[in-house]
Amino acid sequence: MKKWFLLFFAAFMLTACSETTMDETPAETEKENSALEEDRPTAAEAEKEKVALQENEEAAPSESEKEAAAENEHFIPAKVVRVIDGDTVKVLVEGKEETLRLLLVDTPETVHPNKPVQPFGPEASSFAKSTLSGKEVELELDVGERDKYGRLLVYLHVDGKMFNKLLIENGLARVGYVYAPNTKHVDELYELQKAARKKEIGIWSIENYATEDEGFNGGEEKAEAPKAEAPKAEAPKGEPAGACTIKGNISSSGDKIYHMPEGQYYDVTKEEEMFCTEEEAVGAGYRASKR
Repeated sequence: MKKWFLLFFAAFMLTACSETTMDETPAETEKENSALEEDRPTAAEAEKEKVALQENEEAAPSESEKEAAAENEHFIPAKVVRVIDGDTVKVLVEGKEETLRLLLVDTPETVHPNKPVQPFGPEASSFAKSTLSGKEVELELDVGERDKYGRLLVYLHVDGKMFNKLLIENGLARVGYVYAPNTKHVDELYELQKAARKKEIGIWSIENYATEDEGFNGGEEKAEAPKAEAPKAEAPKGEPAGACTIKGNISSSGDKIYHMPEGQYYDVTKEEEMFCTEEEAVGAGYRASKR
């Protein structure tokens, strides 16, 4: 009997607790839900947080930007005091005047003591003067700092751009004087040269004028003494002496091209062979110059 009483009492207590819990649950649940609603951001607030997160991500510098910033810390500030020609400049740096030679670029000559003014040399000098004169610039060095003449060897930055690249992009210089270990930017410059050559702008607009390895044709050093002239082809019978004036030239890509005296590039073309008639040039495998 006692056992049954205990069982009945336990069941009664469980029922009472269950009812109490059920009575209290809705109120507590409502209270908890209300607290959650207060903590939950509204749609507008959520959108605002999303926009702020995106702005922060966009503002964060990329790895390439971080690398560029790290490089910029090593640039040397200077001021241009004189432009000598397209690839040589005088600057004032740390209170001292220095002559700069731009790395990995070669512009046609305008002031060389033993060479004539070359095509597009004046244009390169004019471009340098209009871009650099009086400007605050930054000097980027490579491994070797100076050449045998004591000039600083630099990549010159102006208005956030590398001037060496600007010369190549505009067809005013070729990639030249490539000597290790000063080759940090050589691949970039070769890519820009390829594009300028494809567009046939500047120095690349003159057939066989600019070469990748031998500089510029038509700008040979002035001779100190008269040189013996190369033998000219004999004139065909019936032609007057001295009539062999057609220049035959073989380009760096192997094209055989002949130039007439009235042609646009006749004077700057270096002859491989001389012909007296166009028929003779064609028979030797040459084609006429397009200009």
